[in-house]
Amino acid sequence: MRINQHMKVSVITPNFNGERFLEQTIRSVLEQREPGVDLEYIVVDGASNDHSMDIINRYRDSIDTVISEPDNGPASAINKGFGIASGDIVAWLNADDLYHPGTLKRVIRTIQASPRRALCFGRCRIIDEDGNEIRRTITRFKEMFFPVSSRFCIQSINYISQPAMFFRRSALQAAGYLREDIKAAWDYDLTLRLWRHGGACRIQGPPLSDFRWHPGSISGSGFRNQFREELQIACADAGTYSLQALLHRGVCLGIVSIYAAMNRRHQS
Repeated sequence: MRINQHMKVSVITPNFNGERFLEQTIRSVLEQREPGVDLEYIVVDGASNDHSMDIINRYRDSIDTVISEPDNGPASAINKGFGIASGDIVAWLNADDLYHPGTLKRVIRTIQASPRRALCFGRCRIIDEDGNEIRRTITRFKEMFFPVSSRFCIQSINYISQPAMFFRRSALQAAGYLREDIKAAWDYDLTLRLWRHGGACRIQGPPLSDFRWHPGSISGSGFRNQFREELQIACADAGTYSLQALLHRGVCLGIVSIYAAMNRRHQS
């Protein structure tokens, strides 16, 4: 099969009052622009009332599209970005997360080599507010499933970190956009729907991105609801009484217990 030698990547950053980490995020995306990387960058701001727009405007000449208007949350903002994205490959990077240097070049190379796959994913560190890597045990646990990645595995445990997931726009159009009725696990729901349209391939090598955990993040403040939604989504996709759903229930109970213990130690 002939491999397309030119692929455009659209990255969307949703933001609402994210001034604390926003500039780091923007810079990490714009620094992906290098020979061989055709980047379309879209920033969707939900009418922030902090200094977010001051930060965005500093980089406006390098950002392809800026939208600033009220929305119904991050899923709504990302869907706006999906609606105008023109890249062959699409992803979103939240306003507190980071790409590592050279990430998009590696993504393009992997997608080109796997023309039938709907999405690709790789390693993602968890960092704290100061950029220090934390929760390495959780990261290594997720990476244990990389070599046996399959639809069965992704239904049993969500081992793909959203900042390190990239997908074909054609697969997104077939799967549909993010569900805005889901409060926290809309990325996992989309992953399962994308999987139906070609499966996934893995990007080998070092981490692609950093997911920032902090008390104000969705995972930091609402992890119980997140894993409750993930279990519901897995049951809907694999079947309520399937082996995958049973395994997912056990995984969720274990992870929620670990997260709760970590939070207690953090607060003490």
